[in-house]
Amino acid sequence: MAAMAHRVTLIPGDGIGPELAEATRRVLEASGVAFEWEVQDAGEAMLAEHGTPLPDSVLDSIRRNKVALKGPITTPVGAGFRSVNVTLRQVLGLYANLRPARSIKGLETRYDDVDLVIVRENTEDLYAGIEHMVGPDAAESIKIITRAASERIARFAFDYAVANGRKKVTAVHKANIMKLSDGLFLESCRTIAADFEGRIEFEDRIVDNMCMQLVQKPDLYDVLVLPNLYGDIVSDLCAGLVGGLGVAPGANIGTEAAVFEPVHGSAPKYAGLNKANPTALILSGVLMLRHLGEQDAAVRVETALREVIAEGRRTTYDLGGDTGTREFADAIVERLGAAGETDPGTTADRASAAAR
Repeated sequence: MAAMAHRVTLIPGDGIGPELAEATRRVLEASGVAFEWEVQDAGEAMLAEHGTPLPDSVLDSIRRNKVALKGPITTPVGAGFRSVNVTLRQVLGLYANLRPARSIKGLETRYDDVDLVIVRENTEDLYAGIEHMVGPDAAESIKIITRAASERIARFAFDYAVANGRKKVTAVHKANIMKLSDGLFLESCRTIAADFEGRIEFEDRIVDNMCMQLVQKPDLYDVLVLPNLYGDIVSDLCAGLVGGLGVAPGANIGTEAAVFEPVHGSAPKYAGLNKANPTALILSGVLMLRHLGEQDAAVRVETALREVIAEGRRTTYDLGGDTGTREFADAIVERLGAAGETDPGTTADRASAAAR
């Protein structure tokens, strides 16, 4: 009996988004996993018709399907709609932002053994959007940290560490200065850490020191858990350690839905040129496969992608090659097909390597 298809909301986005989404769709389907894609449009093109870049139909689709794969979306400049990404996270309760950063053979970086996971609280902190003018020449933003959200994201980080064979969780904060707000975040992390004592090591770092430590000795760290603002900044720093935003996947996960997306922008000037690098969206698709329970397919897709990049013959210009978006996806699809013809033991070997 054929496996039931996973019904997934596919949001191509705008700018280079549709090209990346098409490349990623082809790669994911080549894994042998069955999908039923529900395509939903969002972005600047929706403003004229709907008055918003994020129509209600998109939110309804994600609520219905529980899982979405999303390309980059341009946020309009100026007053009005703040951000499609922020709105999705807040409206759908996607409280956990997951950003793995792992070195890829074939990319020239300062390190070749980075393996970090950034877990960012997604719903509060300064990004809660509570700000106002205080007279004509000053503005005030209010930082919200709650025990409930802090313990929830800390538990997500520890549960992730256990489920994925990680060894340590580091809470990142500025509690030496913001003693009440960041102090509450740190206290909450310590409370949850006590439930995992003897299984997962716990430590904490002040955020500015953490940034210095990451660029000096990233090998000392494993899973990092952070409030919203610090998580936004540190996750980009970690992406820089492994090759940049073009290879940085992301997931936004809540209790009722999950949205998987790259963290780079929509780069409208490159739209339609068949030049954009789909690696970040493909790796976000790998995270989606894992979320859907398709562990073997996730390993095979990530392995095929890494092998194509390591070989260096059919990669996009930013990865050192001169291959287009479609042709790069072709190479990964071909690699997946070739891998499917190998003996059964090969997949297990790749799974073991990818888990390290």
